[in-house]
Amino acid sequence: MEKMKMESANITDMNIDKIGELFPNCITETADENGKLKKAINFEMLKQMLSDEVVEGDEAYEFTWVGKKASIVEANKPIRKTLRPCKEESVDWDSTENLYIEGDNLEVLKLLQESYLGKVKMIYIDPPYNTGNDFIYNDDFKMTSEAYADETGELDEDGNRMFKNTDSNGRFHSDWCSMIYSRLMLARNLLSEDGVIFISLDDNESTNAVKICDEIFGSLNRIALICHKSRASISNDKIISPNHNTILFYAKKIELVEANRKMIGLDPVLDDFKYDDNDGKGEYRLVPVDGPGGAKKGNPFYEFLGIKGYWRFSKETMQKKYNEGLVVKRANSLYQKYYKSVAATTRRTATTWWDDSGLMSTATSKLKKLMGNATFDTPKPLELIDRMLKMITFQDKNSIILDFFSGSATTAHAVMQLNAEDGGNRKFIMVQLPEKTDEKSEAFKAGYKNICEIGKERIRRAGKKIKEENPNAESLDTGFRVFKLADSNMTDVYYSPLEINQQMLLEQEENIKPDRTDLDLLFGCLLDWGIPLNLPYVSEQIDGFTVHTYNDGDLIACFDKNVSESVIKEIAKRQPLRAVFRDSSFADSPSKINVGEIFKMIAPDTRVRVI
Repeated sequence: MEKMKMESANITDMNIDKIGELFPNCITETADENGKLKKAINFEMLKQMLSDEVVEGDEAYEFTWVGKKASIVEANKPIRKTLRPCKEESVDWDSTENLYIEGDNLEVLKLLQESYLGKVKMIYIDPPYNTGNDFIYNDDFKMTSEAYADETGELDEDGNRMFKNTDSNGRFHSDWCSMIYSRLMLARNLLSEDGVIFISLDDNESTNAVKICDEIFGSLNRIALICHKSRASISNDKIISPNHNTILFYAKKIELVEANRKMIGLDPVLDDFKYDDNDGKGEYRLVPVDGPGGAKKGNPFYEFLGIKGYWRFSKETMQKKYNEGLVVKRANSLYQKYYKSVAATTRRTATTWWDDSGLMSTATSKLKKLMGNATFDTPKPLELIDRMLKMITFQDKNSIILDFFSGSATTAHAVMQLNAEDGGNRKFIMVQLPEKTDEKSEAFKAGYKNICEIGKERIRRAGKKIKEENPNAESLDTGFRVFKLADSNMTDVYYSPLEINQQMLLEQEENIKPDRTDLDLLFGCLLDWGIPLNLPYVSEQIDGFTVHTYNDGDLIACFDKNVSESVIKEIAKRQPLRAVFRDSSFADSPSKINVGEIFKMIAPDTRVRVI
């Protein structure tokens, strides 16, 4: 039952609503004195609507909103955060190349900028649709739905629902645009030069998303707007039943994607190759060699084997193919032999209409079967992600796939499944905010306190099932390293010298937080140095000190205190690209200088740092 607002009507809001009924194009959004969004009137537009002459004023072709500049600043702002490894929640930690990262995806994307700059082949995201129920990010991005409801006045102190106006509370377009804009800015940096991004959306923000993507990626890099049939049943409570989602498909550099166009698309159809000359070339079918479009398409006209017409090839090429037995005459037509072996390595052109890529209801049923009743509300179909992966990574089976709104981890599931099918070694990076599950949900009752717990368990179960179904796929990677977003490994004192006095300096013996492990420090250094987080490493004891060697010498680290000279020399002898030590690894400044001299003499090309 709704509570009374117990206040007089807001006449201004009523007037704005009335103007909006007459002139909807004059309604915009603005921020109040507290920074919260509210409806407002675009008076310049209103003046124009009430005038029969052009009203003077500046005009420009642009897409803007309240908070756009702030979202750009936010995307570029550095942060003092790190990713802490969590081995106990990981699977095959030592050998896997997959990553699962818990935390605010804006901050995670910032941390990945150096380690994965230009390395991601494909990004797929299914962001919040801004329906009024799913969009709770106020870019703190850490707000629970309950906290958001409390802030916007949806619930009272007893948890009772008050009033809700999705257009004026949780569904401002400006908030959503700012949220997605900053994240897409950072995501673009991670794409390889021939990389692509797919974005699933419904009608609430798809038009705004197109404008944003046109700006970030460039309108010329828009490949397609795909219509995915996501629902079969009819919503009788709607004027038009919404049965599809829109998938925005953009390239980082479309010319590179276009150059590989024949290898991008759908699996070939190989069931109509009925001829075989038993000459070792295999099965084939006959395809026409006439030139559709005739002279308009520039096809040559001539007579060949008594048949006049427009042809696909020049007369010289036609003769050559005929001599090789590739062109044959059947009745009054000419055909070319198209071999199955060639077709198997060629992709079929996809269309913008995807009605065979799985339904949401089917996806939900399959996830329930895998997870029990502890399911995710709106999982994407495996078939949908599978189609995208096959389209883009058919040739590059070692690609990195990123999903920074990973939800139930459908993308990770699809990557593992496709690797099992074609022997690929695609790697996934999943990023998800640990948003709490509803206490009334079956997932919560089953013990899953947040969405990340659902996603990780899905990957575990899916990986086990895929291995059982593919016993010969011995090298299949179904593991993942778990990382969790956290504050910096370094103490505040270390980074705020102006705030401390001499006595505090004397008392300060350590610049690293006491709860941080060697592993925390190692992976923190990787982020700082721009090294991928999914590579192998070994930890060993040398003269009683722990030494970590990452990826055969990309980096060697020792975080013990008072490291002996013999250990320093041993590390230097291995000629690593980088070496890192704790500041307290050395007893005093002369010792630190001596380390530098050792590396200059033994490993002059090694970059040495301390933390």
